[in-house]
Amino acid sequence: MILYPAIDLRGGNCVRLYQGDYGQETVYGTDPVAQALAFVLEGATWLHVVDLDAALTGQPTNRSVIAAICDASPVPVQVGGGVRTVDSAKALFDVGVRRVVIGTAALEDPGLVRTVAAQHQVAVGLDARGGEVATHGWTQRTGRTVADVAADFTDAGVAALVVTEISVDGTLGGPDVRGLTELLASTTIPIIASGGVGHVEHLTTLASVQVDGRGFEGVIVGKAIYEGAFDVRQALTALDGPR
Repeated sequence: MILYPAIDLRGGNCVRLYQGDYGQETVYGTDPVAQALAFVLEGATWLHVVDLDAALTGQPTNRSVIAAICDASPVPVQVGGGVRTVDSAKALFDVGVRRVVIGTAALEDPGLVRTVAAQHQVAVGLDARGGEVATHGWTQRTGRTVADVAADFTDAGVAALVVTEISVDGTLGGPDVRGLTELLASTTIPIIASGGVGHVEHLTTLASVQVDGRGFEGVIVGKAIYEGAFDVRQALTALDGPR
């Protein structure tokens, strides 16, 4: 499995939200570029960046910071948050982003995903509360299940699904292994798990999941690393070790 250390941006800072609540924010640093390089020095082979401001408003508030991270990083960068048009996706690819994550727009305009995926790497971001997909920075309910939405993109050429159970995100209480496993069984699209990882054991559990010989493509980890539960090297060992 690939480890995607997370850098969530709000107002140019590295932050984390609790259960997707913009009113419950913790600031972990004021230099996202330095944080990105620290992750790479510890062995990260990908970085996951989220523009939380853009996710909420659609405005590319942190694009210059994202460009600086891409300029400095020797490893590929995956970026989500506010990617709702071809132009907004192109702007990110133009500053060096390797893969964009499209969430809200994937529900509102599935054709956008197909258009961008025809030329670039795209992941579909599926953020859910109790299995129900939410959009617009996790603030609006859709009435659709994760599996239902995932089925819309089976033949769309997407690189992965980034799946977050909002109720466990930022809690460190463990990922939604059951929901993720059920989704793995229902789709052939690679899955990147996100939300809830708080201990190394959570990583080994995710790495051990197999459905018809398939496992998860990767896992996004943020708060657990920032809080010192484990570091990138320990996470990589857990994901790559015997199981």
